[in-house]
Amino acid sequence: MAKRHNSHIPLSDALSEFIKENKLQKGMDKVDVKNAWVKLMGNGVNNYTTGVELRNETLFVSLSSSVLREELSLGKTKIITLLNEELGKDLVKKIVLR
Repeated sequence: MAKRHNSHIPLSDALSEFIKENKLQKGMDKVDVKNAWVKLMGNGVNNYTTGVELRNETLFVSLSSSVLREELSLGKTKIITLLNEELGKDLVKKIVLR
């Protein structure tokens, strides 16, 4: 069980300490990447996105449109850069479009 602090601390600090102590950062990163994909790609791409999954440093994106898959494959490096800027850290090194 976590130590009880007698002083008042901000909620954000308490949550980050909880995440760190329980080793939940990988799971939080997976959720953050999904949210960043939805935010950056917009409704046009999200309507054809069936799955987004981060494994190690590779982002696997399942798409229902082969035309969109080809179109996005031309800009993989730009997508990686945009995602990492949105996340504030280098989580994604490679994108696999399926």
